[in-house]
Amino acid sequence: MADVRRLRVSAIVTAVILIAAAAWFFWMAHPWSYILGAVFVITAATSLWVTVWAPRKVGSVEDLYAKGALVPAVVAETRARGVTLLALIDIAKPDAGGPHYALVTRSIRSLPGHELVEGELVPSISVLADRNKNTIGDTWQMVSPMPIAWGTTDRAVIERATAEISEDEWALLVANIGLSEKVREAENQQLLVDPHDLPDDLQ
Repeated sequence: MADVRRLRVSAIVTAVILIAAAAWFFWMAHPWSYILGAVFVITAATSLWVTVWAPRKVGSVEDLYAKGALVPAVVAETRARGVTLLALIDIAKPDAGGPHYALVTRSIRSLPGHELVEGELVPSISVLADRNKNTIGDTWQMVSPMPIAWGTTDRAVIERATAEISEDEWALLVANIGLSEKVREAENQQLLVDPHDLPDDLQ
């Protein structure tokens, strides 16, 4: 959501600058300046279109929680301003033919309802996407855990979500906390898990 807001603000600022430039070209009243002015107007319109398209593309917070799968995440690293979450997520696309579990990291600043200590269990929802429509492959490029605590302050909901994730999955994550930095520095902040290391219910 924050990324979408930043994109919209950038698009609006760009559109204002382009419109101002277009007005200046039209004021010059030369044949070539009219052409450039029209180009700038079209580009500004495209920027404004992004402000409408981006929220629809990502969807609302409610949509993300409704569509995402429940996944385990733990606090793996603590910093002066926030923590790094380490999550276990199936990054396989629907037509992949089988799961592809990976360790995924995400750095966050706040985590209401949780203690910011290493090993804290953080039930989350997986957010999966590709950078563009033409991407091929069996796995999603952009994968991120979204803590359930960001969507509710009800402690009972968080505890119920924690209980629905198997103890083996939690244990796997806690045992791999030391890999957090390696995952964080990997491509797309993902590190595939050897299927033999997965709990029986995930194989």
